Amino acid sequence: MKFAIVRFPGTWSDRDCYHVLHNVLEQQAEIIWHRETDLSRFDAVVLPGGFSYGDYLRTGAIARFSPVMEAVTTFAEAGKPVIGICNGFQVLCESHLLPGALIRNQSLQFRCEWAYLRREGGATPWADGIRDGEVIRVPISHGEGNYFADNRTLDELELRGRVVFRYCEASGEVTPASNPNGSARNIAGIINARGNVLGMMPHPERAGEELVGGSDGNRMWESLIGQAVAAVR
Repeated sequence: MKFAIVRFPGTWSDRDCYHVLHNVLEQQAEIIWHRETDLSRFDAVVLPGGFSYGDYLRTGAIARFSPVMEAVTTFAEAGKPVIGICNGFQVLCESHLLPGALIRNQSLQFRCEWAYLRREGGATPWADGIRDGEVIRVPISHGEGNYFADNRTLDELELRGRVVFRYCEASGEVTPASNPNGSARNIAGIINARGNVLGMMPHPERAGEELVGGSDGNRMWESLIGQAVAAVR
């Protein structure tokens, strides 16, 4: 597969994504500048973490107006896979490709730590290789990762199986103590109605090798790659 990794002014996780995709998983990957308007040569798009435009105004609020986002929207509406990680999740919400918003952590502190995530929800190429109820370990690194939406939206996400990852204990139990940022209903990642767009606060690219503490993050990339391989057989 060929991945487009979007770099906005202030993005810092683009090289981490490139390293895991290209060097660890041996996929084609290209870091593209936010002024790119043609994504037709790519199979998947990654919006990495960082502080796009210095997080001025609101996290992701200025990045949504970058030229590339029109192309990302077209790409997503065509049913092609898009993932937004941390700041990328914030950009997806600001662009209305996903509902809700990411606000200040309930603790009002920046949190950088490992977190446990329970796979649940509906079908998505980004996580269909992870069993329902399975727990993976992926780090977080954010100050504004508190997922917020009104109760009607939250109920709709639950009903339609669009909550894909939820913060939990190592045992899989969802508890207040396992929620690192105060996210509504322990939500760590959601998908759009079609399932091809995933937004998540944890950083899978930071869990790509045992050398850095674990490789569970690769499960998302491998899930997508596996579906692509199966589709051409």
